[in-house]
Amino acid sequence: MSKSSKKESNNFEDKLINLNNLSKKELVQRAKTFSKQYWVGDGENFKLNDYETKASFNLGEEGKPLVNQTLQMGVEALAAMQDVLYAQDKWSLLLIFQAMDAAGKDGAIKHVMSGVNPQGCQVSSFKAPSSEDLDHDFLWRCQKHLPERGRIGIFNRSYYEEVLVVRVHEQILKGQKLPEKLVTEDIWEERFQDIRNFEKYLSRNGTIVLKFFLNVSKNEQKERFIERVDDPDKNWKFSATDAKERGYWGDYMFAYEELIKNTSTKKSPWYVIPADNKSYARIAIASAIIHALDEMELEYPKVDDAKRAELKAIKQTLLDEKD
Repeated sequence: MSKSSKKESNNFEDKLINLNNLSKKELVQRAKTFSKQYWVGDGENFKLNDYETKASFNLGEEGKPLVNQTLQMGVEALAAMQDVLYAQDKWSLLLIFQAMDAAGKDGAIKHVMSGVNPQGCQVSSFKAPSSEDLDHDFLWRCQKHLPERGRIGIFNRSYYEEVLVVRVHEQILKGQKLPEKLVTEDIWEERFQDIRNFEKYLSRNGTIVLKFFLNVSKNEQKERFIERVDDPDKNWKFSATDAKERGYWGDYMFAYEELIKNTSTKKSPWYVIPADNKSYARIAIASAIIHALDEMELEYPKVDDAKRAELKAIKQTLLDEKD
């Protein structure tokens, strides 16, 4: 939660009571209010230290049913709205997830999007670029996976790696086959500009871009790493490289602050989500997505009089059939 917004936000429990009595309109409005505190919008004055990694409360074990109920309502609302998005076939939504290792990207994607129709949603994960990727511009490999109209696309990491890990480990930049005269001290600002222009282009063509930074603390990451080592079923998730990257924590935080400051806009905003509590983070993410879908003013396609007459005739034919 943004430290500056604490006074404006009510207690989490107060926000989520009487959930079963909420109308769809009330649920959407509550999602908007809840997600707004993590919305960066224009990033010009953004400072990462203004955003916390923990929720401002702790409901404890007795609060888990409330949290689960809240998330389930969000999932159901998303599923309903995605159905209309798919039917309308005009807008598309791109969700970008970035975070330090063990921040909960995979779990957030799995739980928040669990109710969405698979044919209307696609997930793309981006690891180290291939030799083919390096023979193209840095946006190329992600452009191939942009969502079609009527669909939700999810990027688990993205072209933002090019101003994160490549900035932290500049030796990677030397292997990207760029002409030497193009690798200047302005390259990061140039890439920020390219990203802003790219996302503006997507927005102008009906693809809304939401970007989520799951803001996990270094101590919480440590605990999750230890859990992965202790749990045999999670050993596959952990490597020596993950632990080594902790040594660059400060560099990564600087890189995240710079990229959010330079690429968050009102039309393609970043959300800085407190990620030390996974369930809370998922609710915040679902709320932001509901907000964005509601802004599209979605509605099912309307049929004309001729189509209605055709449907009426088909219905009558079916009713007239003899068993």
